[in-house]
Amino acid sequence: MDDVDPKQRKRRKYQWQYGTMNRTCNRCDYAQPVPIDFKIHADGKYTKSAILLQFFTALLISILNFADIDFCMKKKMLWVYITFFALLLGGFYFFLFRDYNFSDSKLAVINPVIPTFRFVNQDGKTITEKTTADKVYVADFFFTTCKGICPKMNANMRRVFDAYKEEKDFLILSHTCMPEVDSVPLLKAYENRMINGTLKKNDDGSFKIIAPDSGEVRPINNPNWIFLTGDKSALYKMARQGYLIDNGKPDSTQRIEDQFIHTQFFALVDRYGRVRGIYDGLKNEEVEKLIADIKDLLKEKVDHTRFLNGFSNSPN
Repeated sequence: MDDVDPKQRKRRKYQWQYGTMNRTCNRCDYAQPVPIDFKIHADGKYTKSAILLQFFTALLISILNFADIDFCMKKKMLWVYITFFALLLGGFYFFLFRDYNFSDSKLAVINPVIPTFRFVNQDGKTITEKTTADKVYVADFFFTTCKGICPKMNANMRRVFDAYKEEKDFLILSHTCMPEVDSVPLLKAYENRMINGTLKKNDDGSFKIIAPDSGEVRPINNPNWIFLTGDKSALYKMARQGYLIDNGKPDSTQRIEDQFIHTQFFALVDRYGRVRGIYDGLKNEEVEKLIADIKDLLKEKVDHTRFLNGFSNSPN
């Protein structure tokens, strides 16, 4: 004969005390302490992982108790509790991941801070960092009279342009490395050659642009390829300190007028103005990777709260 008080049998409660949960079973007269120990930051704040662990531990213990409830209660009451905890779990996940951007690219941040700039484009208009705000763009350096690597580089850049010329959130910034020669009218003529010229693939797999006939006049449909000129020291600062694509160290004793940058590298910049990739503009496989990575970065959403709550240079 069981002489345990019937009221004691029906007692069901949860009691949290100092990191333990005392679980009282309705089928037996005992309390089973379940230790719970969670890791926190040094500043005392719970990490998301710790919160998640705490939640699932509590949920597991609750499910064990619900099994006891199902032993002596109607099944419909169990479904009420299951529905409640399902809603609770959904709300918890919403709270935990509401600020997480699942579209973030995994490309590393190569340079988190690009200097501010102020240049002039092929139409004589001023271009600054405000022009590129919230946009993905590719930057390179060239000069209009180049007969060496520039034609092949610009043919590959034309491939990038063709792939994204309808994308309103994408730009190409081609900077002259000879601003003393490349005036606004020369840049405008060069734009016509790059946009209206015919892109042709060579037998070796490389590309070239065949310039349009000199007597042919066609409108230039160029929504996002910008050719820039300006102060030489500012242009070179962007290449060296901003985009990190200068492949040679300047002589600090050399005057800026005597310096010359001739680089085949392209820099990929994200919506936050951070360099996320550097590519060899002469290699077909790297240009193809650039085109793919642009698509990846375009999927990233701009979170303006980064600037309100403290800017983070992490891509995640």
